[in-house]
Amino acid sequence: MTPEEQLHVDEPAKADIDIGMHPDELEHLLRKIQEVLERSRILPETEPDGGEVPALVLPTPEHTAELRTDLDALHPADIAYILEALPLDERRYIWDLVKAERDGEILLEVSDAVRDSLIETMAPHELKAAAETLDADELADLAPDLPPEIFEDVFQSLSSEEREQLRAAIKEGSVGALMDFDLVTVRETVSLEVVLRYLRRFDELPDHTDKLFVIDREERLVGILTLETLLISDPESLVSDVMRREPKVSFSPEDDADDAAQAFERYDLVSAPVVDENNKLIGRLTVADMVDFIREESDAKILGQAGLQEEEDVFASVLDSVKNRWAWLAINLVTAFIASRVIGAFEASIEKLVALAALMPIVAGIGGNSGNQTITMIVRAIAMGQVKENAMKRLLKKELGVALFNGLVWGGLLGILAWWLYGKNALLGLVMTAAMTLNLLLAACAGVMIPMLRKKFGGDPAVGSSVMITALTDSGGFFIFLGLATLFLMK
Repeated sequence: MTPEEQLHVDEPAKADIDIGMHPDELEHLLRKIQEVLERSRILPETEPDGGEVPALVLPTPEHTAELRTDLDALHPADIAYILEALPLDERRYIWDLVKAERDGEILLEVSDAVRDSLIETMAPHELKAAAETLDADELADLAPDLPPEIFEDVFQSLSSEEREQLRAAIKEGSVGALMDFDLVTVRETVSLEVVLRYLRRFDELPDHTDKLFVIDREERLVGILTLETLLISDPESLVSDVMRREPKVSFSPEDDADDAAQAFERYDLVSAPVVDENNKLIGRLTVADMVDFIREESDAKILGQAGLQEEEDVFASVLDSVKNRWAWLAINLVTAFIASRVIGAFEASIEKLVALAALMPIVAGIGGNSGNQTITMIVRAIAMGQVKENAMKRLLKKELGVALFNGLVWGGLLGILAWWLYGKNALLGLVMTAAMTLNLLLAACAGVMIPMLRKKFGGDPAVGSSVMITALTDSGGFFIFLGLATLFLMK
């Protein structure tokens, strides 16, 4: 076997488009496309029965050819951006102009909600053809959105090695779901000159290649060779002489993706190996995979805090949007009704002292704001792996201290203002200060305990957190303030 034959290299396919468009140029192109489509729109016509025919988009052949040329020159991520910015009818028209062989890579780039709307327009044979253009790691990302029969057909068409790769990559939320299989491996017995000569035969290396992986004859990982070491070392040296025997970080396919993301951030990694239980190299993680994962997790947490069940296509139908939003709105309705009944229980007190009606929203609003600050900090700390379940008591103590200080300072200020505005009523000022302090303490307890308890019982700490904290501080704030006012001011 020649030295070159001892180099195990998986050569990646070369993409047609290497770099994306500048953001300003992309925005200009998007506006151009929108203007062409708007001029080409046929307004709805009224049917005899009073119904409407959906508007059609029919650009001229010249405009169609121009749009197709513009799209062919774009990176898949840029096409995805344009598709996400268009209403459904225009999106489908542009989607039909894209070359069929690029469908798969574009489907990977668009958001989940927009992907569903595109897949709905594709025939089974088109979906299958698009899926077959993807590597195993990419197919794993698309698999949840494919009809089962399409996925099964594509799965059966894979080689046995690709099937194993797909099985390893299909577990959502794991390292296996994020890893890719485009990597360069070498043997430790060859010289650096041989490695350099072999690498020069490539048109390009896999994206984010900062190191080569050193394996033995059984494809077990024995070390890594960084490109820096390869370039500055004596070409006559053997790989075994200059490689790093123990990789700084390695993962298994079953590892949690959150832990991997934290490791990439902590150690400033560009890529890292993924090995099985026998230390056999099966793939790698790259910083690009981690950035995509972190962005998706961040988006999901933002949506979850607002009570949205999933990512929503901004141009989705009314029915789809209602389905996505109704659950937490229903919960919010119940909590708002409870808050109204709390106020109703103190109607007599409010009638006797109208100032209570003006002041009670302040108590509830400040409590909700403080609670959201606490819950945002705790959710972020949980996501970063900085907070474990046994830290609840310590966090409660700290947040209660912060709430007590803020309550006495800002509550005292509001108490003085209430005293000054409403007839120099000292008791009203004291009630305002006490209510503000107690509601901030309630907000601090809820801000710590809601995400921590959801985490403890296997839920997502972020989902619905802002809805729950607002409901609690509203009802609690009204009850505390009106209750204290009834006890001390109603004589």
